Amino acid sequence: MNPVLQLETVTRIHGTGPTEVRALHEVGFAAYAGELVAVMGPSGSGKSTLLTLAGGLDTPTSGAVHVEGVDLAALGQKGRAAMRRTSIGYVFQDFNLIPALTAAENVSLPLELDGQGTRGARKAARFALEEVGIGELGARFPDEMSGGQQQRVAIARAIVGERRLILADEPTGALDSETGEDILRLIRARCDAGAAGVLVTHEARHAAWADRVVFLRDGVIVDESGSDRPDALLEQAR
Repeated sequence: MNPVLQLETVTRIHGTGPTEVRALHEVGFAAYAGELVAVMGPSGSGKSTLLTLAGGLDTPTSGAVHVEGVDLAALGQKGRAAMRRTSIGYVFQDFNLIPALTAAENVSLPLELDGQGTRGARKAARFALEEVGIGELGARFPDEMSGGQQQRVAIARAIVGERRLILADEPTGALDSETGEDILRLIRARCDAGAAGVLVTHEARHAAWADRVVFLRDGVIVDESGSDRPDALLEQAR
């Protein structure tokens, strides 16, 4: 089975000379359909860099990033933006909702930007909002919702249109523990339905929702556990 996401000996260097920072060094990584992979590591280990490369928000200094067999760097900026509207869902820690748009408008925006008619896009948005448990809040603006509700809108936006790859960067960081568990359950369910998911987290109890856990340190993968992930993670999970 071919991976949905594949990083092939990816290196990302920021700056030059004395200010050079090697955020990732020859990283090989893959995520498959139906699989949720957690990425853990200390601050500055390269976790967020891995996610921004996977989402086409940045390009590697060397190596290649493929999503469903497509080399993201070869697409150019417009092509990568199109991929994020159709194939890649990105859940940001700070939600990144547009304050002037309602929940339904925020969720339907990627589809409308991709050329889908307003009626069809709004119908898909309502379905996605129902899927994350806030179908009745479609007409509300972000500042009229709690943090947990806003994060659900962000997840609905990430899954609308049947995205094949879901990327989540510390999606529970600003939420209480119960709401955070609900958010992880939603991401897990989306992977169980056939998407590939990558979750950046610093908490073992959140990583325990994943099928695999990858550990980064100084831009290098130093350890990985499979479906027999450590008991220590399971004990802290739920």
